[in-house]
Amino acid sequence: MSIGDSSKRSILVTGATGFVGRPLCEKLMTTYGHVRGAVWIAESEANLPVGVQPSPIEDIGPTTDWSGALAGIDTVIHLAARVHVMDDTSEDPLVAYRLVNVTGTENLARQAVANGVRRLVFISTVKVHGEETNVSYTEEDVLAPEDPYGVSKQEAEDVLREIALETGLEVVILRPPLVYGPGVKANFKRLLETVRRGFPLPLACLCNKRSLVGLGNLVDAIALCAIHPQAAGNSYLVSDGEDVSTPELVRLIATAFGRSSRLFPVPIAIMRLVGTLTGKGATIDRLAGSLTVDITKIRRDLCWKPPYSMAQGLAETVEWFKKQF
Repeated sequence: MSIGDSSKRSILVTGATGFVGRPLCEKLMTTYGHVRGAVWIAESEANLPVGVQPSPIEDIGPTTDWSGALAGIDTVIHLAARVHVMDDTSEDPLVAYRLVNVTGTENLARQAVANGVRRLVFISTVKVHGEETNVSYTEEDVLAPEDPYGVSKQEAEDVLREIALETGLEVVILRPPLVYGPGVKANFKRLLETVRRGFPLPLACLCNKRSLVGLGNLVDAIALCAIHPQAAGNSYLVSDGEDVSTPELVRLIATAFGRSSRLFPVPIAIMRLVGTLTGKGATIDRLAGSLTVDITKIRRDLCWKPPYSMAQGLAETVEWFKKQF
């Protein structure tokens, strides 16, 4: 974090109290004299790390007033978004995603330019590339999102590039795969609970490959993208740099828990049939499918390497999880 005159930067983090935002703010506070966290107006400012200046905002959308949050800021890290959710109940999910992720991002970026912001780091998603691949995605691949969340993130990337061309705003885009770490929710948390309880899992036959990124590694990459001169105008895929099969992931988690993984073999064809009959086909597809990313570009351009191994990241996640009981 010694690249450039980083000590003089003032950074605004949106989504500052979230899963990624809070540890990111904590890391930035060790380097910068001024970190401001955008906080939803109905949320307690106490959720921010100590020392981070709170800036209340209304719901993110095309009319959000960012003027107070942006005053005196030269770098924005935009984490806040309408995130991907399973079984979305919105009448039109794409419209709902676009309202926050596309027009809300465009509004923030244009106000950032008007307030003299120099750089905006946008946290996108690997979903802009697609949902499954047997060949690792690279930044040069044609984008082909398959769900409303991924579509909205691609459209937000497109809007930011247009603004960058129009105004000179330095836009940096990061595309993480599944993120795990202390505070993780949804399917990964359910997997932790399943392994903790020692339930047998019929996954031993799977030979897929998945890229993941630990929270510590993602935060480190974001912080570097906020200051590195070479990052300006670039998009980067980011991961732990260690691709694992679903059975390998379960074994690593079990090791962190200090217990047996209790995997047993069931042919994938039978798993898919059961998934179809039970309405869990999408879940089986995610467990059995492959999705990997090539992080050569961020390694080369920014001389970045993941500071933590997957084993370290999972051990930290498991220690956090144990404290929930």
